[in-house]
Amino acid sequence: MIDLRSDTCSQPTPEMRHAMANAPVGDDVYGGDPTVKELESEVAALLGTEDAVYVPSGTMSNQIAVRTHTVPGDSALFDQNAHVYLIESGGVAVHSGVLPRLLPGIRGVFTSDDVRAMFGVSHRFYPTTVNAPLKLLCVENTHNLGGGKIWGVDQMKAVTDVARERGLATHLDGARLWNAAAATGIPEKTFAQYFDSISVCFSKGLGAPVGSALCGKREFITRARRFKQQFGGGFRQAGIIAAGALHAIRHHRARLVEDHANAKHLAKGISKVHGIELDVATVETNIVRFKLTSMPSVEFVDRVYEKGLHVLPSGQDGVRALTYLGISREQVDGAVQIIKAVLSEVPR
Repeated sequence: MIDLRSDTCSQPTPEMRHAMANAPVGDDVYGGDPTVKELESEVAALLGTEDAVYVPSGTMSNQIAVRTHTVPGDSALFDQNAHVYLIESGGVAVHSGVLPRLLPGIRGVFTSDDVRAMFGVSHRFYPTTVNAPLKLLCVENTHNLGGGKIWGVDQMKAVTDVARERGLATHLDGARLWNAAAATGIPEKTFAQYFDSISVCFSKGLGAPVGSALCGKREFITRARRFKQQFGGGFRQAGIIAAGALHAIRHHRARLVEDHANAKHLAKGISKVHGIELDVATVETNIVRFKLTSMPSVEFVDRVYEKGLHVLPSGQDGVRALTYLGISREQVDGAVQIIKAVLSEVPR
């Protein structure tokens, strides 16, 4: 089976497994796991922040960030297709009591004018107590539902400048920030510098089995650790899995360009196939999203699965495929052939 469902399907390498098996450990709830401490220190340095906290998942990291920046009844700005808004089980409502207000992003990217428009126009005749106070702006880079779209540094500065002018905190969902850095050659800390908090994931393209980190100023992370515990994220001997994340950031970041090249190769291979709509130029990192014009996505996904290809439907006519550590060029070629074979069976 060629499994292109998600880069979360990546597997630890033998070298990573060796590092995990030999990691020094302690009880992290008591602050006593040396490998977790080493990971938190290293990832904070990579992102140019004062501190970081290691957590089980990217969803938990984002949800802790929203909770730490807000109080129940506040509102926050998200792109209309943001992961933290759409694909985290309604967490901002459940955990933080936050009202999402949605920005009209294009492939996940919105403008400074879009942010300004959310504040409306104040007037002395209008009561100040009826609206949920805006307290937070969230940005996602790269953007999952935007097909791995990369935010430019200038674009991020522009929207966060407006947020700061209006007194908003800023959070970066950087689950795939490593991909943005690899694709552009821009260091992660350059992207991160405009945000009060940054979430990064180790268990996607980097190939670690577990975990994400939330990064920010020391006072913010101290408060975030409370919510990590409250949300059930307290680890014990977590150094075993933190060692996998450490190995990943030290050895697997540079190779992400291979995944990007494989994604582009896949896109080029299927872009001219009858029944597919796909602009190859939209494939900037490791995510390929395409539209079907000849059959529903659920039928297509079932049919390619029967031939040995695992991908995900996205809406009625969309499909998502991701390349990652362990997916070879030969497997990508195999995926192209399976897709061609399935769509060739459809009458024109």
